[in-house]
Amino acid sequence: MSDLAVPTTFPRRSPLGDSLVMVDRCLRLSRRNVDAMLTSLMLPIMLMLLFVYLFGGAIHTGTRYVTYVVPGVLLLCAGFGSSLTAVSVSHDMTAGIIDRLRSMDVSGRSVLAGQVAASVVRNAVSTVLVFAVAFGIGFRPTAQPLRWLAAAGILALFILAMSWLSAAVGLLAKSPEAAGGFTFLVMFLPYPSSAFVPIQTMPGWIHGFARHQPVTPVIETLRGLLLDAPVGANAWRAIAWSAAILVAAVGLSSVLFRRRVG
Repeated sequence: MSDLAVPTTFPRRSPLGDSLVMVDRCLRLSRRNVDAMLTSLMLPIMLMLLFVYLFGGAIHTGTRYVTYVVPGVLLLCAGFGSSLTAVSVSHDMTAGIIDRLRSMDVSGRSVLAGQVAASVVRNAVSTVLVFAVAFGIGFRPTAQPLRWLAAAGILALFILAMSWLSAAVGLLAKSPEAAGGFTFLVMFLPYPSSAFVPIQTMPGWIHGFARHQPVTPVIETLRGLLLDAPVGANAWRAIAWSAAILVAAVGLSSVLFRRRVG
């Protein structure tokens, strides 16, 4: 098989069958891209150690810093892992892969769904690594099983939304390099939030944005669920933000794909 890893045979024509083949293709491409795979696997470890051991001693949050920072690192890694989808989609669009797949009567929805599903799988691995490192350096959540399940659902919905948004960006970008710029944007978003420091310690002019941007309610919900603390309206805000991004991104991706491939 060529380095493009495009399947030459497909199961019986069905959206589900096509999507499964595309997921397999994207995961195999991820395994072959060793540099990107190592970066996505090492990033959670490096970020946890960086924030806890280099910055944690100077930041006062009312609790152990490792306990406070885990949700922020989770979303930072989720944003980075999801943004790689933009580069992958843009590469497929500019390298002629989509034309070849379309000639095999593979639906555009299946191609994009494969990229998104692969992104979710990669992010699941990163999430496990974040928790493994966090437990190793002193993170001790007090959540009950149902709260763990709720936290996993909130995080999965956010990752799914960001992955579809990245797919839309990949369709908009003229080149993989341009799509790679999206990485900076999604990795910057957790910083002006409650991810790493309490919002009240920031300059007053940024409080409004920090409290009402999409990342903050997701972080506060994860923090409350994992530490068995009240989450209030943050859970509904997190779901609303993620669902809105997901619906808009899926619709935009469909329109953009049709315009790009005709």
